[in-house]
Amino acid sequence: MRLVGVVLGCLSALPGAVFLLVAGAALGPWPRARPLLMAGARRLAALERRRRAVFFGDRFPGAYEVPDRRILRYLAARVGAGLVTGIVLGLLVFGEVLAVLLVRGLVRGSLGWPELPGQLLLGGVLLYLDVQGLYALAALDARLARACFGPSEEELLRRRIDELALSRAAVVQAVDTERRRIERDLHDGVQQRLVALAMLLGRARRGRERDPEQADALLWQAHREAQDVLAELRDVAWRVYPAALDSLGLEEALGGVAERCAIPLRVRFDAGDAPLPRPVESAAYFVVSEAVTNAAKHSSASTVSVAVTRTGPLLTVRVEDDGRGGADPAGSGLTGLRSRVAALDGTLHVDSPLGGPTTLVAELPCA
Repeated sequence: MRLVGVVLGCLSALPGAVFLLVAGAALGPWPRARPLLMAGARRLAALERRRRAVFFGDRFPGAYEVPDRRILRYLAARVGAGLVTGIVLGLLVFGEVLAVLLVRGLVRGSLGWPELPGQLLLGGVLLYLDVQGLYALAALDARLARACFGPSEEELLRRRIDELALSRAAVVQAVDTERRRIERDLHDGVQQRLVALAMLLGRARRGRERDPEQADALLWQAHREAQDVLAELRDVAWRVYPAALDSLGLEEALGGVAERCAIPLRVRFDAGDAPLPRPVESAAYFVVSEAVTNAAKHSSASTVSVAVTRTGPLLTVRVEDDGRGGADPAGSGLTGLRSRVAALDGTLHVDSPLGGPTTLVAELPCA
């Protein structure tokens, strides 16, 4: 297949050379013909791109827009490389013909045996140079195609910088959102309970002498309130960052999520024996925690299943519930998770059709 592609590249260089000569001659007296000529240049470049994809298996960005100047530079370089490749192939065929004539001369006796080593040495050197030239020209053809049809290293670097800048901004926004949520939980939940606890203790202290029985009841109610406050503080602390994640690892931390979940939660953990990086463990935990919390609060699900598996350098976290679906991938919670995963060069996919089920898959690189 590759040899056919090389031969076709030599043949396609001829119409490319004719086109460049005609285009160069036409642009002088008829500058308005440039759009038509560029359309022809793009058609020739599309044929070359197709040749590289079919015979060499190259894959290029589908929606990448190539500038006109780059197209022309590519065609000029491609024509030169294709013509030189045709010459090298012709020399290779000519060498094969000479080898056949050499064998025929030996058979007929027109070539003496003392002359054979010199002929073989010369033919071997020329064959080596010819084959090396073909490899170099094939590599040049691949580099020209990548430089034209794919983003250059500078563009890739610029895209990466833009992605990192967006990821950083998204992470900062997600952290601010999380801080506001924690403040709201503390203000609307824990703080109000502490105020109620203080009022109960105050009433019990003031009524201790007048009505001891009522004071005991108030103290008992305050004790229950204190237990509820401790439980809520523990939940808030787990949502901020679970201590078990550092001391016991991801599997035990997910077990804590299952214990606190209001609906049945099945966890399957198969991440191998190799330790996971701390940022990956943290991201995987918060993906599971947020997804399970959303399923319990909003989806009316009866069961949730979590699968954490590691395949090579990739950790896959899959959370699925049997709720009513309709989760908004652009919602604040899922957007925050997507930003957290993207900060580690991972991906987050959400599939939540109306009627369910909802499936969330996060892929986190571990290397």
